[in-house]
Amino acid sequence: MHTSETAMAAGPGPAAIPPLVPLPQQRHLETEIPGPRSRAMMVDRRAQVSNGFGAQLPVFIERADGGILLDVDGNRIIDLASGLGPTSLGASNARVRERLVAQLDRFTHTCFMTTEYQSFVDVCRWLNEHTPGDYEKRTALFTTGAEGNENAAKIARFVTGRSKFLAFDGAYHGRTHLTMSLTSKAKPYKTGFGPFSRDVVHAPVPTSPRSSADDHGPSLARVREILIENDPSTFAGIIIEPILGEAGCMLPIPGFLAGLREIADEYGILLIADEVQSGMVRTGKVWAIEHEGVVPDLLVAAKALANGMPLSSVTGPAEIMDAIHSAGLGGTYAGNPLSCEAALAVFEQIDAGRVLEQASEMGEIAAEMLRPLLGTGVGVIDVRGRGGMIGIEFGDEETLEPAPARARAVTEYCHANGVLALTNGVHESVIRLLPPVVMEPALFRDALQVIIDGIRSVGAERG
Repeated sequence: MHTSETAMAAGPGPAAIPPLVPLPQQRHLETEIPGPRSRAMMVDRRAQVSNGFGAQLPVFIERADGGILLDVDGNRIIDLASGLGPTSLGASNARVRERLVAQLDRFTHTCFMTTEYQSFVDVCRWLNEHTPGDYEKRTALFTTGAEGNENAAKIARFVTGRSKFLAFDGAYHGRTHLTMSLTSKAKPYKTGFGPFSRDVVHAPVPTSPRSSADDHGPSLARVREILIENDPSTFAGIIIEPILGEAGCMLPIPGFLAGLREIADEYGILLIADEVQSGMVRTGKVWAIEHEGVVPDLLVAAKALANGMPLSSVTGPAEIMDAIHSAGLGGTYAGNPLSCEAALAVFEQIDAGRVLEQASEMGEIAAEMLRPLLGTGVGVIDVRGRGGMIGIEFGDEETLEPAPARARAVTEYCHANGVLALTNGVHESVIRLLPPVVMEPALFRDALQVIIDGIRSVGAERG
């Protein structure tokens, strides 16, 4: 029986999924933000959902497309958050949707550790081919960024026979016990959740605007001192984000990551690149660490890996990844087939090339519009980042004393005017921008102009 005859014998298939009508890519305020429907829905939300979940902008979203979030009150809000980074190619990416729908017609889950499916293998193949390092690699798939980092730590401990890790001030690596230990920022991520692992120590990382181009030498010397103080032969891994996202898009100054590579090699420690937030085209390259020309031993990806579907990965040399015994790695939902299909759709678009260019162009637009604010008395002490990963830091222009209240005030102005921007940083004095890299340039410029207007408005109010 032919395939078509088989389908007819089984009855009618699912109806064709109609294409989504694109949302207008323009900011529009139908009501105040949050509007009356969102405010009413928040009452039920507070009655049903743990207070432990915060919300920087308490609006309920009905649809999202490109760079626009449509809320239940009809407001079109410019999205500069991408769901904290995952939806880099837009929250209703057409190719992701196509592959997800096709997979839904086949099956939603089997667990790769019980019965296997090709998409899991295909995702691993692409990552093996597209991560730094000219050697044979293997990849393991998981679900969340924290899970990816946790498994990278497991792998490092297994292959080195050691237990300790060196992480860095300002780091964020997740919310599990070990990844909270690796995370530097206490509030809100660690407050009240201890005690934490004693096998984790932290070191300073030289970043602008507080460091000069020559500071990587003393900083690397301090890293070496910390390792020696704690016995370098007991360290399994050094883990670092090539751009420290939760610290406010902090870039280690040039030479620091390369120096870490040398120190790791000297002491037989694995260098782990946490690319959960900075990876997958966000910075104009597939991986942020490529900007520094450094090859890590293990690379962790998540967030934009599957454009909003839960998927994470750990990729490394075959001899390291294959050292783990059978069933030593895994998870019920690890590499879920829906998430794998979404990742393959992302890879198709990366391979086509345009999205990398779009991310780079986004960084150029941000620099053009935001850097002129520096030194003008409006309280902006740094504009930094790469591609579509941008931090605007607020503080005293002479002392560099952080100004979290100013950052919050500018964020509130943005929200009231239909732009979703997020406050973060070690002192909550940074506005972090993680827009979908597919956002139209005119829309991105409109969002940045709202930020600029907010900065000037707050500066005028505060004198």
